[in-house]
Amino acid sequence: MSTYHIAGGTPLFGSVRLGGAKNASFKLMIASLLADSPSRLLNFSHISDVEMVARLITSLGGKATEIGDRAYVIDPRSFHSHVISASTAEVSRASTMFIPALVARFGKAIVPFPGGDKIGNRPLERHFDGLKALGMNIRTEGNAIVVDAQELQGTTYRFEKNTHTGTETLIMAAVKAKGKTRLENVALETEIDDLIRFLNQMGAKITRLPDRVIEIEGVDHLSGAIHTIMPDQNQAVSYACAALATQGDVIVEGALSNSLESFLKKLDDIGAGYEVGNFGIRFFYKGELRATDVTTEPAPGFKTDWQPLWVTMMTQATGVSILHETVYESRFAYADALKEMGASIEFFNPSVNNPDEVYNFNLADEKLGAVHAARILGPSHLHGGEFTVKDLRHGATLMIAGLIAAGETILHDPEHQIDRGYEKLHEKLVKMGAKIEVSD
Repeated sequence: MSTYHIAGGTPLFGSVRLGGAKNASFKLMIASLLADSPSRLLNFSHISDVEMVARLITSLGGKATEIGDRAYVIDPRSFHSHVISASTAEVSRASTMFIPALVARFGKAIVPFPGGDKIGNRPLERHFDGLKALGMNIRTEGNAIVVDAQELQGTTYRFEKNTHTGTETLIMAAVKAKGKTRLENVALETEIDDLIRFLNQMGAKITRLPDRVIEIEGVDHLSGAIHTIMPDQNQAVSYACAALATQGDVIVEGALSNSLESFLKKLDDIGAGYEVGNFGIRFFYKGELRATDVTTEPAPGFKTDWQPLWVTMMTQATGVSILHETVYESRFAYADALKEMGASIEFFNPSVNNPDEVYNFNLADEKLGAVHAARILGPSHLHGGEFTVKDLRHGATLMIAGLIAAGETILHDPEHQIDRGYEKLHEKLVKMGAKIEVSD
């Protein structure tokens, strides 16, 4: 367990370099298994999700070898097992993404439920309905998903709702299917474009078309390729919010303005300073932050991953801000801790016309008492507290809140959740002036 002791009240100044995107890195490792020869992937972040997938690939008989700095060679040639053990609980959240590679090689796959979800959970059905349309037979046996297929055939499939991981999974399944596959209402995240670039380098024939359409012409073989992973833009937003909330000035090397357009537009609305250059983006405090309203949306809209960081920053803005979450039904787990630290946050459900069209989740499946929006009154004078980290964004959010707060904030991270998506976050913040001590 890591415990962080954070002394707040110090602005951040300096620069930080982004590593490879968490939401691209481990998925590209899995995609490498579709090839007949090794791939070399560059610009990894040293995060636990990458290490976890490397261990899983090794357990299946493949080779995931770290070479030099921030690089892995993924060699699928000795791949010999189609079963991901149910006991490998740490891997469960990525398990369904292995199905295309396992089926392509063995004609079958057995994987655990991701994160304990059941097949009746409708977001998972967005994946499985598409895989079935390609020709996979999917059933459940105990806590496992069992898949087999004789030969995959190209098809036309339309996602009912936007799904990032579902889009990636079907792309990987379709690249070796016979004939053409057309995917409609696909997700638009830049990490998906990174996956497409990598697969096309390997010999795939994937084209992204207007109106959320992707077409894939199936091929018989893919060869390994060399690919540099895109920088992590969620990390960029984390450092931006930390800099602005502490009234600092930070250069984020590798931040991409074309991936952050919706975020930068909101910075204009609140009066925050930023400067785009060939170095990345500089984020700086130039005066009082103004309250504004934000609605999370599938890409290219304001990403749901950014909202906990944004809400934390909005506790320091003047006026009333509203954050309307439309992508996930439950994304405010961090807010109770902010309220304990002195933030003024109220939850409510806004009046919405055509909610089935507005919300990307299935309203019929949400838990009783779920709320979809938060009202933040600022500026608030936050004070320190002691908390246990619940997940990746929860941990990063409370670390930033601790930088703002008066006094000491203590974060206990028994499962190293922060390390899943951030490479040495506390060390990088310390180099920019933060006062953080960590013990294990």
